[in-house]
Amino acid sequence: MLITEIRLRKLAGTLPTQADLWEERLVRPVDIYPEYRTRNDFEGGVQTADGFKIVTYFVEIHTDEGVTGLAGPIPEGVAFIIAKSLRRLLVGQDAIAGERLWDQMHRFMVHGRQGDAMLAISAIDCALWDLRGKWLNQPVYRLLGGPTQTKIPAYASMLGFAVLDPGRVRERAIEYKEMGYRAQKWFFRHGPMSGAEGLKKNVELVRTLREAVGEDYDLMFDCWQAMDVGYVVDLADRIEQYRPRWLEECVMPDRIDSYRKIRERIRIPLSGAEHEYTRWGFKRFIDSEALDVIQPDIYWCGGLTETLKIAAYASVHDLVTIPHGHSSFATAHFSAVQSPIHTPYQEYLVKWNAVHEHFLVDPLDVIDGMIEVPDRPGLAMEIDTSKIEMEEVVFA
Repeated sequence: MLITEIRLRKLAGTLPTQADLWEERLVRPVDIYPEYRTRNDFEGGVQTADGFKIVTYFVEIHTDEGVTGLAGPIPEGVAFIIAKSLRRLLVGQDAIAGERLWDQMHRFMVHGRQGDAMLAISAIDCALWDLRGKWLNQPVYRLLGGPTQTKIPAYASMLGFAVLDPGRVRERAIEYKEMGYRAQKWFFRHGPMSGAEGLKKNVELVRTLREAVGEDYDLMFDCWQAMDVGYVVDLADRIEQYRPRWLEECVMPDRIDSYRKIRERIRIPLSGAEHEYTRWGFKRFIDSEALDVIQPDIYWCGGLTETLKIAAYASVHDLVTIPHGHSSFATAHFSAVQSPIHTPYQEYLVKWNAVHEHFLVDPLDVIDGMIEVPDRPGLAMEIDTSKIEMEEVVFA
């Protein structure tokens, strides 16, 4: 079965919202500069009076047997790399030879072993898995040897929810616990440059959440690469009594020595590496004993093919692998074939998933705190044409 075309579809539509989708942003590494600390640069679309306007891209891989693979959404820059750099490597190739195609793309992109180029390889890889599943009329998790579990416990990832109003935080925490989510992850708004007052507000967020959900409930907190060793050690000392399940992405991903120093000095487990790429990048984290939980993003780190290899290496070290949640469908198929003790949760980005899955016929929902793995052929993604307000095939 030969690849005949790589098609990039630009879709526009409107996600209905009763209020602003993004209520608050998280702390970011660039916040060390005061001009950025108060900026609200939200991604994924534009808020209007009619709703959240989305413009995004999907990639389709077509074959001479009429079977098509789908992946996305992806940003414009990633779509451009697929069109201008990867397409020529793929057209005419055997669509079933995924390992061969991955290796060729990786070796060809010698200046693209991280960042958008790796996101492009990841999207192609996931579309090829979708294609192979449809070709065999099997869900992808069966191609991977599963399932070990058909329902995955979900944790609510609360990115974009207001965090500076303790009353609203308390209400949302209780609401999502009552919806059945097994845990929640919240995002700090302040970093080192916000001083003592910002640190106090971070601690207040943790305290408010623990008081809201009670003792027997997992809470995680994301620093989103925006802190440093001394700040995290101080923060951890102040919030340890509230028993976070983990602190996430404390510093920027290249600073593995800083992760190791933090891990040696605090009692709260560390997670991270969502902004790392390929098995070689994760090997550095694992060999350095820098993390307790690793979080490859399947749409970023090299695709489903590469995530399976990362997780296999992590399991040798008895580490937990819970992928970052930018692709619920690919992640569900991954989680379905892992040992439940090594993948005990799946992240569900509440607001981001509303954006990412807007154009899909059957979005992957959480029911009573569980994600049921789709049992349809491939990754079970299909575009809902009724939600498309504008479409064009780009970079043809």
